[in-house]
Amino acid sequence: MGFPEGFLWGTATASYQIEGAAAEDGRAPSVWDVFSRTPGKVLNGDTGDVATDHYHRWREDVAAMARLGVGAYRFSISWSRVLPGGAPNPKGIDFYSRLVDELLDHGIAPVATLYHWDLPQELEDAGGWPARDTAHRFADYAEHMGRALGDRVHTWTTLNEPWCSAFLGYASGVHAPGRTDPVDALKAAHHLNLGHGLANRALRGTVSPSAQHSVTLNLHHLRGEDEAVRRVDAVSNRVFLDPMLGRGYPADLRDDTAGLTDWSFVRDGDEDAVAAPLDVLGVNYYSPTLVRTWDGTSPREHADGHRQGAATPFVGCEDVEFAEQPGPYTAMGWPIDATGMEELLLRLHREYPGTPLMVTENGAAFDDEAAADGGVRDGRRVAYLRDHIAAVGRAIDGGADVRGYFAWSLLDNFEWAYGYSKRFGLIRVDYPTGERTWKDSAFWYRDAIAAHGATIDASRSAE
Repeated sequence: MGFPEGFLWGTATASYQIEGAAAEDGRAPSVWDVFSRTPGKVLNGDTGDVATDHYHRWREDVAAMARLGVGAYRFSISWSRVLPGGAPNPKGIDFYSRLVDELLDHGIAPVATLYHWDLPQELEDAGGWPARDTAHRFADYAEHMGRALGDRVHTWTTLNEPWCSAFLGYASGVHAPGRTDPVDALKAAHHLNLGHGLANRALRGTVSPSAQHSVTLNLHHLRGEDEAVRRVDAVSNRVFLDPMLGRGYPADLRDDTAGLTDWSFVRDGDEDAVAAPLDVLGVNYYSPTLVRTWDGTSPREHADGHRQGAATPFVGCEDVEFAEQPGPYTAMGWPIDATGMEELLLRLHREYPGTPLMVTENGAAFDDEAAADGGVRDGRRVAYLRDHIAAVGRAIDGGADVRGYFAWSLLDNFEWAYGYSKRFGLIRVDYPTGERTWKDSAFWYRDAIAAHGATIDASRSAE
């Protein structure tokens, strides 16, 4: 494999999943604090109160990134930590300022995500993302952070996976805040889009002219019957892609959901505001999705990769089912198929030409255990990474303008509604002690980065 000069190799995390220090230095509760502390919402009653204690161990974690040889680190900022109650919190802002400086001191480009699902609880109490004002509060937050860090951040990412925020949070209820109203989910999707556009513009007025501006979407790579694919594509992919890239909301999405809403929450000028210029589109990929029209009588399959909630997160697709796919599978039950990565990137190249792309998350959860010698033999993760990085290389060969790859995740962490039961990290975390141990995949990724995608000796790995 060959990758273009300047291709950015990185790794990624999210604030609530790793930081801990949930009530320290002025941080206020987020929706995930409240959700995770609600009995029955998160497996084993786990919370992010301590997580991997990154808030206190961040220097150690940056040093590990330096040893990995990554050129960039994608982290997210806790809105509740930096603007509790809407007022700037110097201690919270200083944490990220010191983190950014440490990254730069190690030659690692800071890639800052403003929103990775952890809405301040006071904003949820005021209506959350279904409320239009939240988009404006998000733009205010972006401006604050732009002024604080804008001279040093390489890439600003407004939102991470807004589909999850809108549809898992407000339609199926399996993510915070746990609401189940399909119309609120569509409103939330629009206000996330609007918040993205307003925040993008706010950032451009406060940050270095050399900074890149981005958003990260978890695009579902769909296979199956044409009509089922079209319907799910509309509400899972094009609901964000089309307005963000200047095409407005898809007419078929409006038609599919006309029985729920007339979309009057989209006001004049909103679609222009959403279509703020992007320097790069972040793409998160883990596995493909197989869909077909449900016959209405046989047991309905729900293999969509998400926990089953009280309702489907795919609003307007109640007659679609998500079919089981052949293995092998990750510990999440997701099928392993790297060809989907290549196909998705080439689809974006074909249908949204001229859009630079970045793989901002890709990785796999497996049941990693330390061996007697202390090592972690995660050969299946090595194979997953190897095959998916090769797929990125093929997409580049096919013409896709892919500018970087970020492995998910640097550390084992709080995996949302699955608590600490799923391990995605290159580095294993012993949760009682916080001790970090490099897995074989970390050594492999280090060598892959050093070789810039050349053939890598995976002999350190064992199945």
